[in-house]
Amino acid sequence: MTATRSPWLIAFGVIAVVHLVLNGADASPWDSITKCFLAPLLAAWVIEQKGPRALVIALIFCFFGDLFLELGDSVFVVGMAAFAGAHITFIRFFVARGAVAQLRRKPLILVIYSAAAIGMVVYVWTGLDVGLRPVIPIYAALLVGTAATSLATDLRAGVGGALFLISDGIIAMGQADRIDNDATATGLAIMAFYILSIFFLSSGILERENATVAAGPGFDPTQRTDCWPVFPAQPT
Repeated sequence: MTATRSPWLIAFGVIAVVHLVLNGADASPWDSITKCFLAPLLAAWVIEQKGPRALVIALIFCFFGDLFLELGDSVFVVGMAAFAGAHITFIRFFVARGAVAQLRRKPLILVIYSAAAIGMVVYVWTGLDVGLRPVIPIYAALLVGTAATSLATDLRAGVGGALFLISDGIIAMGQADRIDNDATATGLAIMAFYILSIFFLSSGILERENATVAAGPGFDPTQRTDCWPVFPAQPT
C-alpha cells in the first residue's frame, strides 16, 4: 500500500473536510470533536509508514494543544504549552538533520521569519491580556524556529512550518482584538492553514526520511548533495 492510499491519510482528509464544514456552520461541539481527531490520524499514518518517532511525538503534542484550546480560555496557556512542546520537537528533529548548517549558508531565511514574528508581536502587544504577554514572545520564537529549520531542511516541510506560523499569527491577532476572533472567516482561515501545516510537515518529513533510508546506511542525511533527494541511477 502506498502512503497516499493509506486509510489513515484518507481518514485525515475526510475529517479535515468535515471539520471545516462544521466549523463554518458553527456546529458545536462536533467541530471541536473533529478537530481533535486530526493530529492523531496523521500520527497513525506516520506510524503505519514507519516514520520517525519525533514526528509522532510532535503530533501528539498538537493533539493536546487542540484539546486544551477547545476547552476554553481558562486553559489557553496550557494549550499553548502543548503546541510549544510540538515546536520544540520539530526543531530538534530538523536540527538533527542539518538545519543549522543550512541556515548558516542561507541566513536570510531566519532574518525574514524573525522580522515577521517581531512585527507581529509588536502589532498585537497592547491588545493582549497581561497574563499572555510573557509567553507570546517565547512562543513566537518557537514558531520561527520551526518555520526556519523546516524550510532549511525540506521545501515541503518548510511550507508546513510557514503555514503554522500564519495560523497561529491569526490566533494572536484574534486574542488581541486586532481582528474578529469569532468571525466564521477567521476560524476557517486558522483551521485551513493549521490542517495544511501539519500535513505538509508530516508528508515532507516522511518523504525525506524514506529517501534517506533508500540511500543506504552510508548516506549522511545532514549533508546536502547535488542529487538530494534524488539519487543517481545505478549502472547497469
